[in-house]
Amino acid sequence: MKGIDPWGVSGIIRDYRRLFEDFGISPFNDLLERIDKPHRYMRRGIIMGHRGYEEILNAMERKSGFAVMSGFMPSGRIHLGGKMVMDEIIWHQQMGGDAFACIADMESHSVRGIPWSRCRETGVKEYILSLIALGFDIERGHIYFQSDNKRLLDLAFELGTVVNFSEMSAIYGFSGDVSISHMISVVVQNADILQPQLLEYGGPKPVVIPVGIDQDPHIRLTRDIAARMRMFRVEKRYNEREHKPYISIRAKHASKEAFEALVHRLEYPKKVYEMHIDVIDIDEPFGAAMEDIENIVRGVELEYGGYGFFMPAATYHRFMQGLTGGKMSSSIPESYIALTEPPEDAAAKVRRAKTGGRVTAEEQKRLGGLPEECTVYELLMFHLIEEDKHIKEIFEECKAGKRTCKSCKSHAAELMFSFIKTHQEERERAKDVLKEYGYDA
Repeated sequence: MKGIDPWGVSGIIRDYRRLFEDFGISPFNDLLERIDKPHRYMRRGIIMGHRGYEEILNAMERKSGFAVMSGFMPSGRIHLGGKMVMDEIIWHQQMGGDAFACIADMESHSVRGIPWSRCRETGVKEYILSLIALGFDIERGHIYFQSDNKRLLDLAFELGTVVNFSEMSAIYGFSGDVSISHMISVVVQNADILQPQLLEYGGPKPVVIPVGIDQDPHIRLTRDIAARMRMFRVEKRYNEREHKPYISIRAKHASKEAFEALVHRLEYPKKVYEMHIDVIDIDEPFGAAMEDIENIVRGVELEYGGYGFFMPAATYHRFMQGLTGGKMSSSIPESYIALTEPPEDAAAKVRRAKTGGRVTAEEQKRLGGLPEECTVYELLMFHLIEEDKHIKEIFEECKAGKRTCKSCKSHAAELMFSFIKTHQEERERAKDVLKEYGYDA
């Protein structure tokens, strides 16, 4: 079928073009050829954009250190939307990343007013159990509650010195009646993202944050904060007179002692000014020199009390539709499937879900269906079918009118029943972790 797009990527690119063009988000599809075994979210354009993911791929290829981090607000049941983030964390962990999963209880308490005890119970019994059941390796990863993590809160306090209320208001629309706790929870989330780069976890490294596209303002702010916390600014510049590139290193918050230490350690040809160095006459490949110099600068920053942060990378996934059409909402139970609901209830929701079918069976055969508008097809593509060939066949049969909505729903309902049942069995096997948090297994 000419022009077939079983992943709906062309429509997504069109819908999100302004985000790509105006905010500097890059299409993820451009990176696929560098990934040996991409996750189905990557293959199918569900992860459709990124910021700075090249650094993560570089680390994977070199088998050097990198991390993955994302968080979950424990305000309700874990559903398929949250599962997407868990899947992405787990995939990156399997690719060699140091994995961090945050239970954002401070955000839940300050923004939603959820009592601390309920934040705790929901975080453990809904989110942590499902994360482990899906494959998170707790021996190699880090799961934590914001309110328990003093290291995190100390970092948040430091980050707060470079962010002001006016900036937060512009980004998040805060008005005068927003509580101080709500604002603090935002800086704690910035710290969540940068925490994997602390010395306790191996120091500065590339970190990727898998999120929905609505979280991009938060990612941009954290990238800005990471840059502001640096002692030095390292930039590639161009000498117009000599027609040569060079590397400019300018002190931002560095002491005289840190600057002098950097001058001593840079064994490149250089010109030294007042708190400013130009590295010149670079013979080796420019990118390699830039990376080496960045590493030297980071080393000096760490020695003199700085952080040397990499700017965090991010991947952006598109949202699933609600099963009833429109947006998935935690306030509308019929619009989503929770990983902890009875399997038969989950299957029943699939059978009642909105499809992209025609009004009559005759029209369906004559005109074909609209899988790109179908919530059932989306369930199959996002969660229930791993083999690309299989999902493409379903798409083509639907478009050609050879597949009825009834048969598709029946197939998807069976797969959903099996997935939820198996997942809940895995949750039972993971219940020993409950004892660590003070609950009976």
